[in-house]
Amino acid sequence: MQIKPIGERVLITPKEEEKTKGGLYIPESAREGKKEGTVVAVGELKDGKEIPLKKGDTILYGGYSSDDFEIDGQKYIILDFKDVVAKLE
Repeated sequence: MQIKPIGERVLITPKEEEKTKGGLYIPESAREGKKEGTVVAVGELKDGKEIPLKKGDTILYGGYSSDDFEIDGQKYIILDFKDVVAKLE
């Protein structure tokens, strides 16, 4: 199944949970600062141009208006493009 975001949205898979030195897992929701994920698909800007991200890019994102869901055991997040703060290279 392919998922295509509509409008100025980005579909990502979140970075795996971090593990502390003591062996505790820190869920993404409890991390400080920006969150990290990998782009799966992108929508289009309002003027019809492509969003300047592509599948496989690693990004940092913030904001609180994302939608989380799971398909076939894989976690996905759809977030607004405006919440993407950086692309890691």
